[in-house]
Amino acid sequence: MSGIEGAVLDLDGTVYRGDALVPGAAAAIETLRERGVDVLFFSNKAIERPAAYREKLERLGVPVPADRVVTSATVTATYVAEHHPGERVFLVGEEPLAEELAAAGVSVGPPADATVVVASMDRSFDYDALSDAMAAMEGADAFYATNPDRTCPVEGGEIPDAAGMIGAVEGVTGRDLDLVLGKPSPVAVEAAMARLGVAPERCLMVGDRLETDVRMGNRAGMRTALVLTGVTDAADLPGGEGAGASGRPGSSTAGYRDRTGTDRGNAPAPDHVLDSLADVPSLL
Repeated sequence: MSGIEGAVLDLDGTVYRGDALVPGAAAAIETLRERGVDVLFFSNKAIERPAAYREKLERLGVPVPADRVVTSATVTATYVAEHHPGERVFLVGEEPLAEELAAAGVSVGPPADATVVVASMDRSFDYDALSDAMAAMEGADAFYATNPDRTCPVEGGEIPDAAGMIGAVEGVTGRDLDLVLGKPSPVAVEAAMARLGVAPERCLMVGDRLETDVRMGNRAGMRTALVLTGVTDAADLPGGEGAGASGRPGSSTAGYRDRTGTDRGNAPAPDHVLDSLADVPSLL
């Protein structure tokens, strides 16, 4: 695979799980940089601001320039600020997302004042929060989500992600999302390419999730690599076979299942399936 100038790397399940770096990840990232590949880290989790993810990466031994970390919170805040200037948002989400919105000039307020509802992962989500979201939706012109992920990989397993909150709001209101703003949306692609300054066809997307990471890369015309250190593992692949360090083309995803047990028969096909991020340099 030649002509790669940029790489977009997912974080959870790709670079690390919980507080543990994926073995070989730091060396792989260093090798990419040595070969002239500009690396951008893109997390779909909106429960921390980019600076916190950068600090975590550096603590794990991966130095990162400040402008090389993007999250779904970053993308969401920018989009809402540009498309809904002066409007107030009701937020189902955690404080770092509220801070990211505020930094972009977006006001977060109570249900009665909201014309936009944004849903995201919220580990304190409860019945009162759902009732407030239901009230906010009555006057909302737009309903967005930071990301569609059902679960988030952590050390020792997975935890519920934004899909739980989104599903609850959709369920009680009967209203579907207008737009997901993080991966795999075109909004996320545009944000990533703007940071890297690289054409999509010269970029490699690496992640552990078919329906976000691989789908985003495929839609944008990037090369894509699925790693087996997150929500998809070797046992979930067609035939139950792993890819090995050299990877293998993802010509078919019929029968794919992620660890939630959900059939991914219509999931996008990655160009390569790798054991881990450590194997990515072998593609270049």
